[in-house]
Amino acid sequence: MDFTPTEAQLDLARLTGEVCGKLVTADRLRELDTAAERFDEALWGSLAETGVLAAALPEAVGGNDFGVLEQTAVLRELGKHVAAVPYLWSIVVGAGALARFGDAAQQDRATQAGAGRVILTAALAEEHNWEPSKPTTTAVEADGGWRLTGAKTTVPFADRADRILVPATVSGVPAVFLVDPSAATVTAQQVVDRSPEYAVELTDTPAELVGTVENGAEVLDWMLIRAWLGLSALQLGTLERALELVAEYAREREQFGKAVGSFQAVAQRLADAYIDVQGLRLAVTQAAWQLSEDLPSAEAVHTAKFWAADAGHRVAHTVVHVHGGVGIDRDHIVHNYFTAAKHNEFALGGGTDHLRALGAQLAAS
Repeated sequence: MDFTPTEAQLDLARLTGEVCGKLVTADRLRELDTAAERFDEALWGSLAETGVLAAALPEAVGGNDFGVLEQTAVLRELGKHVAAVPYLWSIVVGAGALARFGDAAQQDRATQAGAGRVILTAALAEEHNWEPSKPTTTAVEADGGWRLTGAKTTVPFADRADRILVPATVSGVPAVFLVDPSAATVTAQQVVDRSPEYAVELTDTPAELVGTVENGAEVLDWMLIRAWLGLSALQLGTLERALELVAEYAREREQFGKAVGSFQAVAQRLADAYIDVQGLRLAVTQAAWQLSEDLPSAEAVHTAKFWAADAGHRVAHTVVHVHGGVGIDRDHIVHNYFTAAKHNEFALGGGTDHLRALGAQLAAS
């Protein structure tokens, strides 16, 4: 395994950090917390203008042909700033899947997403523990096209997406389809960090097949692996910055004439948090590298997502506890990192889900 970051990784991380540093201030986060929808349109536009969105997409759809390592670097920076943008869903999962498996028209949609002109998303919440015998959405061929019936929950940015990638079963076999959200019933749901997520109801809804029915399982697996890794990378950035915030607070906050960080109990919790973040960093780096080298990566990705959930839980609570009362103040920036960490912990499966999946992988090998 090579731990050395690529030049593109460093450049994209630096550029993303600079863009976020200018636009994602504490005041801006408070403003987004009270907005009708937690979406930072100015930041999204700036990421498109600076080329961050398209950079890690294939050249065939207007990108620079960078890959998983570079996308992970971008996600990590977005996590550090708890950025309210759909980079993971629109670019990594959505545009990435269409670029790899889609037809010419679908690849053009990926190009539009890379330019920031449209937003894509994916309905994967029910698929993280895929059971073909218990389909949540089914697809049938009709009138030369496809029709979907079923329901999906917590679909990110579904209200403003141009298309949703929806997994469904065709006679018990998984496949992936493109759905226009205007043809479905989209209802807002409330999640822990107030990110825009929606329930999507499909009733004989027109859809386009992505790839073929025969390679549907491959398309779905491709999307899930990158979604799990992406959430782990977002969590890494979120926890890294949260740890910096609590370390600064522990150095400055005094009690009984001493900095609270000098108390043994506080120091031990911060040390444990530091070890957790280092463990997650290693797990994410290993999974991203294996995926970038086209090596078997399912075990590494499940390991990373487990660390994102398990370590994320411990670090998030440490950050709040050490801050004391201000840690639960919704006007304090620590609140944003706590809720983001809790969202990343449970999105597409918590720690137990991924331990089970990892156990199944190991048992089958």
